[in-house]
Amino acid sequence: MALPTWDHPEPLAVDSAPVPEYGAGSLADLLPTLAAGMEVPSTTAAIQELAPADRACVFLIDGLGWEQLRTHPDEAPFMTSLLASSRGGTGRPITAGYPATTATSLASVGTGLPPGAHGLPGYTVRDPETRELMNQLRWQPWTAPHVWQPYPTVFQLAHEAGVHTAQVSSPAFEHTPLTKVALSGGTFHGRLSGEDRMDLAAAQLGAGDRALVYTYYSEVDGAGHRYGLDSDTWRGQLMHVDRLVQRLAEQLPPRSALYVTADHGMIDVPFDEQHRIDFDEDWELRAGVALLGGEGRARHVYAVPGAESDVLTCWREVLGEQFWIASRDEAIAAGWFGPTVDERVYGRIGDVVAAARDDVLIIASEREPKESAMVGNHGSMTPAEQLVPLLEVRS
Repeated sequence: MALPTWDHPEPLAVDSAPVPEYGAGSLADLLPTLAAGMEVPSTTAAIQELAPADRACVFLIDGLGWEQLRTHPDEAPFMTSLLASSRGGTGRPITAGYPATTATSLASVGTGLPPGAHGLPGYTVRDPETRELMNQLRWQPWTAPHVWQPYPTVFQLAHEAGVHTAQVSSPAFEHTPLTKVALSGGTFHGRLSGEDRMDLAAAQLGAGDRALVYTYYSEVDGAGHRYGLDSDTWRGQLMHVDRLVQRLAEQLPPRSALYVTADHGMIDVPFDEQHRIDFDEDWELRAGVALLGGEGRARHVYAVPGAESDVLTCWREVLGEQFWIASRDEAIAAGWFGPTVDERVYGRIGDVVAAARDDVLIIASEREPKESAMVGNHGSMTPAEQLVPLLEVRS
C-alpha cells in the first residue's frame, strides 16, 4: 500500500521579493538628482534619465501609484497624456522604497536617503530606547525629531547653496515633526485649497534663477483608504488632482521642470477572514510577540526576548505562502531598507518583517480598529504599491 503524501508548499523566499530600485530609480534618488543639476554640493544625480533644470518643482500626490494612474485614463486625461514622459521620457516608473507608506516615503523624498539611513522604516516601529511603538506619521509618542532623524534635508542643502527653496502645502503640516525631519529648508507656505497651492508653487518656482519647490496633495490617499479605488469618491479625487496638475503645468516659468510623483500606490482588500487575518484573534501569531508594528501589509514583529526564532518559524508556517517573511538580518541583507542600515535604525526594524505578496492584510481589530477598517491599503513591495510615476513637464 502506498503511503499518503501531503503537499507542504515552501514559504516565499526572502530574495524573491522585488527590492526597490535604491540608488538609481527610487524616491530617495529624486531630489538629489534635481539638486545636483543645480550644482548643489553633496548631491548626486542618481536618476540618470533626468536632464538638469534651473528650476524644478516636485508635486507629490499621496497614494497615486503607477498602476492606478494607468488604469484610469478617463479620470486623469492630462496625467495620462504625460505617461510617456515618465522617468525622463523612458515611460517607466520609479519605486517608492520599503515600506511603501507615507512617513517612510516623505522622509526618503526629503532627505534623499533610503529608510535604513533616515530611520523612518515603517508606519509604527519600536523605539529601542523606550521599547514602545512610535507612530512616525503622527509622531506619537513625541520624540526629539532631529535625534530620531539627524541628517540634513536636500532642501536645506539647496538653500545653503543659494537655491530658492520652498514647500507649499496645507498649513496643518507646517510645524509637524515629520515636516521638520523630512521637508524643512527654505520657506514653508501654507495654503488650504489645491488651486492656491498650484498658483503659489508656480510663483515660487519663478522667484529665483535656481529654484527647488515642493507641493503636496493628500486626498487621493484619503479617499482610497476610506472608500476604495472602485469608489466614485476616489475617482472624483483623481479627476480633481488631474486638473491641479494641468493648472500648475500651464503656469511654469521659463527653464523649469515639473515632476509629478507619489509616495506609494494602493490596493483594495476584501472584508473577509481569508483576506484579513486578525492578529488579535490568532493565538499562533500572537505567541511570543511583545509588540506588533508596521501596518497590515508591512508588519514589524517584535518578539519577547529569546522567542525570536520561534516567532519567525511560526509566522513562516502560518503566512509564508502569502507574505515574504524575513528575520531582521535577512531583510537587511536582502536590501529591503536600502544598501545599508544605520546602527541607530537597526533596533527599529522588527525581529520579524512580514511583507504581503497577495491581496491580504494582517489586521489588529482591537489594537488598531481604525486601520483595520480601511478599504484601500499599502505598504508592501508589489507593483501596485511600490511603483510610482515620475511624470515630467518642461518649459
